[in-house]
Amino acid sequence: MKTNSPTGAGINPPGSYSAVIALSTALCATLAAAADGPTLPGIGAAMREMIAQHEIAGAVTVVVSRDQVLHQESTGLADLATQRPMAPDTLFWIASMTKPVTGTAILMLQDEGKLNVADEVAKYLPEFAHLKTPSGKPAKLTITQILTHTSGLGEASGPRAQQAKKLADLVPLWLAAPMSYEPGARWQYTQSGINAAGRIVEVVSGMSFDAFLQKRLFDPLGMTHTTFYLTPEARARLATSYAKNKTSGTLDPVPPRPEFGPRDRPPQGNGGLYSTGPDYAHFCQMLLNGGELNGRRYLTPAAMKFLSSPQTGNLPTGFFQNSTFGNHGANYGWGIATCVLRTPHEGVAAMLSPGSFGHGGAWGTQAWIDPAKGVAYVLMVQRSNFPNSDASDVRLRFQQAAANALAR
Repeated sequence: MKTNSPTGAGINPPGSYSAVIALSTALCATLAAAADGPTLPGIGAAMREMIAQHEIAGAVTVVVSRDQVLHQESTGLADLATQRPMAPDTLFWIASMTKPVTGTAILMLQDEGKLNVADEVAKYLPEFAHLKTPSGKPAKLTITQILTHTSGLGEASGPRAQQAKKLADLVPLWLAAPMSYEPGARWQYTQSGINAAGRIVEVVSGMSFDAFLQKRLFDPLGMTHTTFYLTPEARARLATSYAKNKTSGTLDPVPPRPEFGPRDRPPQGNGGLYSTGPDYAHFCQMLLNGGELNGRRYLTPAAMKFLSSPQTGNLPTGFFQNSTFGNHGANYGWGIATCVLRTPHEGVAAMLSPGSFGHGGAWGTQAWIDPAKGVAYVLMVQRSNFPNSDASDVRLRFQQAAANALAR
């Protein structure tokens, strides 16, 4: 999800923040040595610089090739107040990095012949048969449109959305909201469409969305810490999110998003997952290998093309469309629940190859897969008020340091 939540207001006692940052910097070498994997030169130093600039409290960075972990490093602190260090099993709310997982689930069912992304949503969610566009025409939304943010579907909001217990509870709320535009006319980031895809997975598979992902993806991939629902033990490993104070320049803690994590909330495919750096790297490595990992195939080559190739024609897409971020909408297309880089541009895309694909999250997490170079980058941080988490300096410094190290 790309919207930022309101920031917390906690102010640190005078001098305490600088002391914590100094301790964090001192701990970094020890933390890197304790990481569960090799390290690439330059990445830890780049993250320490971001910590020193109060951009983040800490980070877990992972770089993988098709068959091995090239880098895994924990830097800084997961919580400033308690001075808890980052660790490989630190949990992060990965927000919209959930979306490619949802797209993968849909494509797994397509591979089994149980649906087709060209199908109308109403084939699986009959309530959609009565949906009308702004011009009064039958909407006839397709699965592709809801997964590429080209549907125009309205969003669920208000008290009823907050009271939803299941994905099915959200369906009437999406349909009650006015559509924004004629389907296929433009790209507009839309949370409801991704959650509707999660509901389709439930209808087609006969399983709850979270149970399907656990059985079909998380367990076989060894994603042992990835979940929609946080146990007390898991909450103890959750990284604290911070917002950079515009006045003091320090990091203030931000409370967790209340709509994600509790067991009585729907398993929301738009942004409900929590994960670790190593866990999500397993998922990225499977995609980097064309849908296969450790002898098990999860997606066919045909399904991978839907996931990793633009399905949005010539529409400008993504989060770099305005002048502040370079007017790079034409540089991107959208695959099935993934952002696809058509043409690299300066900044965070300069080190990526054409055809790289991935997704970021609202609190700064990022994962990008570069099939041409055979590498995937995973960044785990929790910073709630980046102006644009896809364009953050933290992402730029991480990816550039990794690319530099790999080029040596």
